[in-house]
Amino acid sequence: MNLLILILSYLKARPLNTLLNILLLSLGIAVITILLVFSNQMKEKISDNTKGIDLVVGAKGSPLQLILSTVFHIDYPTGNIKLTEADRLAKHRLVKSAIPLALGDSYQNFRIVGTNRAYAELHRAELAGGVWWTADLEVVVGATAARMLELKIDDTFSSAHGLSKEGHAHDENPFVVKGILKPTNGPLDNLILTNVASIWRVHDTHGEGQNIDSIRTTSGLVPSAMAQDSTLEITSLLIKYRNPIAAIQLPRYINGQTNMQAASPAFEAARLFSILGVGVELMTGFAYVLIFISALSIFIALYNSLKERQYDLAIMRSMGASRIKLIVITQLEGITLTVAGSVCGLALGHGVLFLFTAVLEESQRTGISAWVFYKEEGYLLLGSLVLGVLCSLIPSIQAYRTDIHKVLAGN
Repeated sequence: MNLLILILSYLKARPLNTLLNILLLSLGIAVITILLVFSNQMKEKISDNTKGIDLVVGAKGSPLQLILSTVFHIDYPTGNIKLTEADRLAKHRLVKSAIPLALGDSYQNFRIVGTNRAYAELHRAELAGGVWWTADLEVVVGATAARMLELKIDDTFSSAHGLSKEGHAHDENPFVVKGILKPTNGPLDNLILTNVASIWRVHDTHGEGQNIDSIRTTSGLVPSAMAQDSTLEITSLLIKYRNPIAAIQLPRYINGQTNMQAASPAFEAARLFSILGVGVELMTGFAYVLIFISALSIFIALYNSLKERQYDLAIMRSMGASRIKLIVITQLEGITLTVAGSVCGLALGHGVLFLFTAVLEESQRTGISAWVFYKEEGYLLLGSLVLGVLCSLIPSIQAYRTDIHKVLAGN
């Protein structure tokens, strides 16, 4: 305890120097912590969101845009595909299951997705209240969307054309909320789900398509539609392979012999991370530069303070303190600085993420949590111990070599 009091006294004697060293180190650790938590959670979410989806089929265009718009719902769709072609593909011998998605409308920037119950089951969604839709223009709202839009069971609202607030409102066909989902920590939290026929019905009031009431049940994807009707369209299909051979043959068939395109969520997600990885590596490199500067600053501070305290160390030696004790004091001083900087950095990193998710509306939709901790953060603390030892290594050797007679004679 006496050693600890002594070390704290040494650090308090130079408060500005001590705070500067801790601040530099904490900034570097904070940047690494933010990148670590954010990138790990994003990878986990991407892995969860693509689970059970082997292939996404949509209109010709950018494969990455197709994945972002239909799997993660963070981009605009590449276009629509004919229901007749989608139905034909869903019956292909290499397709085990196919889930239709119809996009195009939104409510207060939250997307309305026409689909079926299989889409909710794919993401293991459960109702927190209410019931699933059973008729057109009935919706089930995701947890985040319901909270931010303040929607409750039996509330009604009118959708807007497009994926922004400025779109034309479909006041003639209001939706009614029939259910609210439990949090899934995935894209469904930010979606408003209904059946595909509801999306068609909303747009039929503007002369697009035909009256849904007059359509008979023949489509496998959309039971309320005729598969032969060439006027009906959906946005995409989420496909699960029947066997491993499908991974080789099906994408080639779709891209080469149909008017649609096929994109692999796993491949496009990996490509997305390779693009984002450049920025992550750049920021990580900047963080390590800060840590290096901090380590150099701590070393210089310890080295200079040792020169100033040579007389104190000589007095301690003359009063019976061993050379090992002087080494321990110097080492503990360096370790205290680096551990304090690391702890402050971890707290700062999680604090910044908390503010980011609490203040920005868009960040709330990502589902990123500031209070998730990873084992790598423990490695940062262990690394700070090693850093403290290395920074105080030369000052410790100097303390060990302190010549009592020469120092006292010189004073």
